[in-house]
Amino acid sequence: MAALVELPEVATESKIQVRALTREYDHGHQRTLALDNIDLEVRRGEFLCLVGPSGCGKSTLLHMIAGLDKPTSGQLLIDGSTIDGPGPDRILIFQELGLFPWLNVLENVEFGLKVRGVPRKERRERARHFIQLVHLSQFEHSYVHQLSGGMKQRVSLARALCLDPGVLLMDEPFTALDAQTRDLLHDELERIWAETGQTIIFVTHNVREAVRLGDRVVVMSYRPGRIKREFAIELGRSRSLEDPEVTLQAKEILAELRSEIDKAVHAEYKNA
Repeated sequence: MAALVELPEVATESKIQVRALTREYDHGHQRTLALDNIDLEVRRGEFLCLVGPSGCGKSTLLHMIAGLDKPTSGQLLIDGSTIDGPGPDRILIFQELGLFPWLNVLENVEFGLKVRGVPRKERRERARHFIQLVHLSQFEHSYVHQLSGGMKQRVSLARALCLDPGVLLMDEPFTALDAQTRDLLHDELERIWAETGQTIIFVTHNVREAVRLGDRVVVMSYRPGRIKREFAIELGRSRSLEDPEVTLQAKEILAELRSEIDKAVHAEYKNA
């Protein structure tokens, strides 16, 4: 069992609002409805997890919140203002980390601050603070090829945190990791979230991971993606994937999700 973590209070006011959002894509003479009439509210300081079958639009929704894509119709708001492009208040961490192999850990973490024109002394101090936060101080002069998968994830997290975003968007960041490393990073992410009080939206295919981490789990339907059901996770912190309560709640969510997974499998078989 992980050590208890003192959690931030989740404020009741909205940080992000998604209103009647629809996203369509043109493919020649064919149109694909990826997301349909999405209504979602994310509270300030909340840890929200999105689950759903492949192709349901989880990543598309995340990218639109990041400002990397635009809705066909509907509204996206952050702190009451329309999201019309990327901004420093939102950072997206992909499964592919995008670390620069020619830079060491310290240089990777401070890169965003360097682009912003932050003076060298200030950005180094800030980068070292977050490197310490993810327990990589002794590796700050190491290069990417010298790091394990879990350590690379920590570098990516430190680089994002260094920019002090209000919202951290994470798109299946732990999928490629072994079980032991993933469990350790769950603990680290929860601890950092507790210390920073940031709002996190976390996309995953792993229902137990969603229950392990989230305040709330949102289940999305197969294409077109819609909000099928929301589950409030009212379990104590800290949790582990092996906790019976986590397993029980995950089974309830998976039962809700199973019909959507069957639709996805059938669609893939039909199009094969």
